[in-house]
Amino acid sequence: MIPYGRHLIDDQDIKAVVEVLQSDWLTTGPRVGEFEEAFAETVGARHAVAVNNGTAALHTAIYALGIEPGDEVIVPPMTFAATANCIVYQDGIPVFVDVDPETLLIDPDQVEKKITSRTKAMIAVDYTGQPCDYDVLRQIAERHGIALLSDGCHALGAKYKDRAIGSVADMTVFSFHPVKHITTGEGGLVTTSDVNWAKRMRIFRNHGITSDHRQRERQSSWFYEMVDLGYNYRMTDFQCALGTSQLKKLSEWIKRRNEIAAIYDKMISEIRCLKPLCLRPDVQSASEYIQRENQSQGNSASTKSKSNHAYHLYVVRIAADSGRERAKVFAALRNAGIGVNVHYIPVHLHPYYQKRFGTEIGMCPVAESAYEELLSLPMYPGLSNEDVHTVVSALREALE
Repeated sequence: MIPYGRHLIDDQDIKAVVEVLQSDWLTTGPRVGEFEEAFAETVGARHAVAVNNGTAALHTAIYALGIEPGDEVIVPPMTFAATANCIVYQDGIPVFVDVDPETLLIDPDQVEKKITSRTKAMIAVDYTGQPCDYDVLRQIAERHGIALLSDGCHALGAKYKDRAIGSVADMTVFSFHPVKHITTGEGGLVTTSDVNWAKRMRIFRNHGITSDHRQRERQSSWFYEMVDLGYNYRMTDFQCALGTSQLKKLSEWIKRRNEIAAIYDKMISEIRCLKPLCLRPDVQSASEYIQRENQSQGNSASTKSKSNHAYHLYVVRIAADSGRERAKVFAALRNAGIGVNVHYIPVHLHPYYQKRFGTEIGMCPVAESAYEELLSLPMYPGLSNEDVHTVVSALREALE
């Protein structure tokens, strides 16, 4: 089976983890801060707060924003359920806004229409790894006095113009699940340039307590205070050691993901009933990104400020009028050993949201229509060029 996503672990990663396992600190130790500092520097943020998974990161960010019962938060339906669930955890109300028909990124025009006096924030999802139109979203946020939160779980290593994802929105959330760009097994992180939000998040991840065990150890103190209701969302030191080691390979892996995407682009263009998702005007194509990366080696001055795609996923659409049923194509590929997937069932169509919030078919017609056509092809740095050709060959056969 060629899976749709897979982690890469090398000897340096293993060594980093073993060193921590043989040390005095397995959790709340020095490796947590080291990982946070390295990550913040990588994405150009002032603060990074590590937690135990991407869902916890979303919840922690929503908490830091001060979302309370009845507050509305705008969110696109084309995402994993956790992006909306984090709003519900704080008893807020997720307001689903449709997506752009070409990119499946949140549609700024639809955002503007859904803002009310109760709207406190919006969550922009960088679906598949392509950055949203943050200039327009920022203008909307400032015009209405709401926070701009980025779900960048697909977009670590992507850039919006000359800024890395992680430093563009008010807060950005990342996941380190094994299929993501780097992994800590399970893990998540929030970046921000607001020191008060960072402080609130550090307290929230530690039961709502103002100090952790290592801080009290350094102060030779036993005293602590719980100032709010928090959770145990802490990440371990050996996870952070793995994350720090993996982070060193991020740029190499983003380049490889774009190399794979460039091969897919060329081969998919020859199949009439398929098309990849469109790119926004300022986002480089995969082949253009590779060309500029090669030109810029040893010459930082030649690096362009155009946005780039991180390609967490490579998604194609099977034309609805082609006569090919996605379910049959999916089954045929799985039987051929190709681990394709579908991302995502629009969140507002899940039974929980229909029952609790009265969401229904027809609320977000663009996302609903696109969902019926979507297929995620294998995409991860360890995928060889031969594997890519195997995937597309099996895809052709399945379609035929």
